[in-house]
Amino acid sequence: MTYMRVTERSISTRVLNNLQGNISRLDDIQQKLSSGKQLSRPSDSPTGTTSALSLRSDIRTQEQYIRNTDDGLGWLGTIDTALTNANSQVNRARELVLQGMSAGAGGSASARTALAVEIENIRDSLIGVANTTYLGRPVFGGAASGSVAYESDGTYKGQGGEVLRSIGDNTKIAVNSDGERVFGSGSNQLFTVLSDIARNLKGNPGALTSDLTRLDTSIESMQTEVADIGARYNRVTQMRDTADARILSLKTQLSDIEDIDLPMTITELTLQQTAYQAALAATAKVVQPSLVDFLK
Repeated sequence: MTYMRVTERSISTRVLNNLQGNISRLDDIQQKLSSGKQLSRPSDSPTGTTSALSLRSDIRTQEQYIRNTDDGLGWLGTIDTALTNANSQVNRARELVLQGMSAGAGGSASARTALAVEIENIRDSLIGVANTTYLGRPVFGGAASGSVAYESDGTYKGQGGEVLRSIGDNTKIAVNSDGERVFGSGSNQLFTVLSDIARNLKGNPGALTSDLTRLDTSIESMQTEVADIGARYNRVTQMRDTADARILSLKTQLSDIEDIDLPMTITELTLQQTAYQAALAATAKVVQPSLVDFLK
C-alpha cells in the first residue's frame, strides 16, 4: 500500500485555495444581491445573454411602434376634428341653399344677397379648415410637404400619395387625407360649388336645385371620409394597445432571465456566509501557527 505524504505546507495551500473559493462564491452572491441581476457579464450565461439581447431588441421595436402610433393618432385626431368642423359648416350652407330656394325668384333680392354673403364666408372658412396642419404639414395635402393644401381661390396645392406609419410587424397605415377625395375636384369641388351657389343666389336662383345636388354629393364624400378616418383611428388605437401588451410580456420574460429570485438569493447568501465561517473555524483548528512559523 502506498501512502501520500501530506505536509503542513500542502494542507495550508489547500485550505487557502478552498477559502478563496468560498470568498469568490460569496462575492458573486453579494454582487447579484446588490445589483438585483443574475447577469452582470456575458460569461455568467452566454445563452441567457443572447436571449436578453434579443428581448431588448424586441422591446425597442415595440416602443418605436408606440411612438409611431402616437404620431398617427395625432394626425388622425386632427383630421377628425377638422372634418367635424367642416361638416357642420357645410350643413349650414345646405340650410342656406334651401332658404334661397324657398324664396325663389320672387323673393327679396336683399335677402338672397345676405344668404350669398354668408355662403361666401362659409367657403372662406372651409378653405381655412382644408389647410389644417399637424406639426407644420397640411393634413389634407396628401404626401405634399408644403405649408398649405389650398390657395385662397380654391386651387389644390397638394398631391396624391399617403403619409404612412409603421404601427406593427408588417403593418403600415396612412395617417393623412387626400384633399381632393374629401373636398372634390373640378366643377364638383366643394369650394367651386359654394362659389356657384353664392353667385346664383344673387342672380339665378333657379339654378340652386342643381347646386343643391352637387352640394349633397360633397357632403356625402365628406361623411365617407369621416367614417374612414374613424376606422383608421380605431385600428391605430388597437395596435398601440397591442404594442403595450407586447412590451409588458417581453419585460416579464427579460426579468425572468436577468433578475434574481430575491428570497432564494438571500438564502444562498446566508448559507454561503455560514459555510465560510465554518471553514474559517475548521482552518483555525487544523492549521495552527507554531514557533517555527514565527522564526521564518
